[in-house]
Order: sequence, then C-alpha cells, then structure tokens
Amino acid sequence: MAKYEGIWPVAPVSFNDDGSVDYDGMRRILDCMVDQGVDGICILANFSEQFLISDAEREELTRVSIEHVAGRVPVIVTISHYATPIAVERAQLAKDLGAAMVMMMPPYHGALLKGTAEQTFEQFARVGDVGIPIMIQDAPLSGVDLPVPLLVRMAREIEMVKLFKIECPRAAAKLRTLIAEGGDAIEGPFDGEEAITLLADLDAGATGSMTSAMIPDQIKPVLTHWKAGDRAAATAAYARILPAVNHENRQCGFLSAKAVMVEGGVIKSEFSRHPIPALHPATRAMLLDLVRPLDPVALRWGK
Repeated sequence: MAKYEGIWPVAPVSFNDDGSVDYDGMRRILDCMVDQGVDGICILANFSEQFLISDAEREELTRVSIEHVAGRVPVIVTISHYATPIAVERAQLAKDLGAAMVMMMPPYHGALLKGTAEQTFEQFARVGDVGIPIMIQDAPLSGVDLPVPLLVRMAREIEMVKLFKIECPRAAAKLRTLIAEGGDAIEGPFDGEEAITLLADLDAGATGSMTSAMIPDQIKPVLTHWKAGDRAAATAAYARILPAVNHENRQCGFLSAKAVMVEGGVIKSEFSRHPIPALHPATRAMLLDLVRPLDPVALRWGK
C-alpha cells in the first residue's frame, strides 16, 4: 500500500467583492472540502491564486487554514519562492503551525530567472533541513525542466523529498519512468492539472491526484475503483466526469471551483483580483450545465 494516496485537492481563496480576503468564506471552503471526503487539502497553490495575495495574507491564510482544519485531514502548504531563504522561512512556519507537508516548485521568477539543476537541488535540500515532508511540483508554470534523473537524485539524497506532483506534458510517461527508476524512494507519485490525465496517470502508477476543489467527491471514485483493481468501473467513473473536467481545464481554470461554490452557497463571491478577468457568462453557464448532472457536494453544500 502506498504511503501517500487518494485525492488531495487545492483549496481556492475566497475574496469579498471589494477584493479583501474573506476568511470566514475560507473556513467554509475548507469545511466543504472535508465534507467531500478528501484525503488531504493543499493551500496557497496556483489554483489558490497564490500569485495574487500579499505575504501578510499568505501567513494569515496558512494560520487560519491549519487551525480550522484542526487535523481532520492533512494540510499541504505551498511555499514556492525564487529566494531560498524565503522558501525555508515559509516551510518553517508551515511546520510550526502543524502542516503535514509542503509543496514547492523549483526556483524561478518570470520567464528568464530559472534555477539550474544544482540550484534546484540545493533549494530543496535547504527546505528539507526544516524537517517537513516535501512534494515537488513539476508544472509548466515554472518553465524549469525537472528531468527524471534529478528527481530521483532528490528523492534518494534529500530525506524529506517524498512526493511528486507531475503535471507536465506527457505526465504518464514521466510518472512511469520516475517510478521505475526511483523505486521505493518515490513514496507519493501524484498527478494534477485538474485530473485531465488521471486515468493514464493511474495506469502509469500514480497513487494520488491533486485536483481543484470543484468536484473532488466525484473524482475520488475513479481512484477508489482503480485501487480495487476494477479498471472498467474506474473508466466509467472517469468518463462520467470528463466533460466537466475538460471544460475546467481548458476554459475556466482556477475560477471554476469558486463559481460552483457560489452556486452551492459555500461562499458569497467568486471575485478574483485584477488582472484576472471574470469568467464569460456563457463559459460559466456551460460549466454549471456540465457540473449539475454530477450532483457534487460543493453545488449543494450551503443550501
């Protein structure tokens, strides 16, 4: 049995219509996610709009989230930063507050400042010294290449590097190679990107998925059936959710979960800070048309 498995979605951040952080809404989001039977929750990730919040808000959101979840499920705190001392400081705060682990991308800033392989290794090693498990996020947003040999080296030489969220192009092929070459050092091979490649990634050996918070209760059966060895049931469960997942991944992005949660009475506003535009009304309407037949918890939780 894998040590890390199941569905660990990313919690969105709730804003009020005036752009301020809605901390009560954040607590409701977390409660809604726990009620969906998630296996863990990730906060402050890209789908949490971490690039739109201040450092002070980030610290308060970390504190509020971990305290409110109160051990009901493990909490992962995203700590990515180009500056290694800041990543270390964020990791220490997460550990001190009781986070189960941290997630981080390799060091990058904009399109041109990218850590080398050695600099990436050194940053993860420094964070590893904090003594909290680390999930490496291999995502296109960083623009940093993380070849399998580097990932395997980090897994073997940095004790706290235990999990891998692979959401690069051809994720299944990379997961398969990573697991084959890393062996027991790869304790938690996960996929991401809203589960758009979940079935192929499970076939490659993924044990978990980090989706959005839109419909994790409807995605979880895919993983449950697959783990039980029922590929036909897993495929059917995946086919059922795929139109909604595809629309989220290709048309809506991180605004999807908040749109569903507003419709379900979880939060009051789906506001996102400038320069992020609101969903086009037609795009939003189609999202809800695709989600409603699935009857997810988030669409009725607050009603």
